[in-house]
Amino acid sequence: MMWLFLTGAILTEVTATLSLRLVSEGKKIWYVAVGAGYLLAFTFLTLTLAQGMSLGVAYGIWSAAGVALTAVASRIVFKEPLTLVMILGLGLIVGGVLLIELGAAH
Repeated sequence: MMWLFLTGAILTEVTATLSLRLVSEGKKIWYVAVGAGYLLAFTFLTLTLAQGMSLGVAYGIWSAAGVALTAVASRIVFKEPLTLVMILGLGLIVGGVLLIELGAAH
């Protein structure tokens, strides 16, 4: 269940973050999605920790996946740039989190 909760935390956080862009464009109704998304994200993250995942691993995966998914989704939804250098940076973030998870396993 902890992986399901972590997935929920990532997806709701990304949704909330993307909704911030809509709010910044004057669509105030999206504040509802921002608030609900972040509330759910932290609830799911708390449930992940309650299931026994360590904080460093859970937060690392949550934040890295959130950054990567938000960058890709903002490219698709908002036509924002996603350059080769940015993709390389995302790869470094994901690689760093994998190293943290591998280190926590020992």
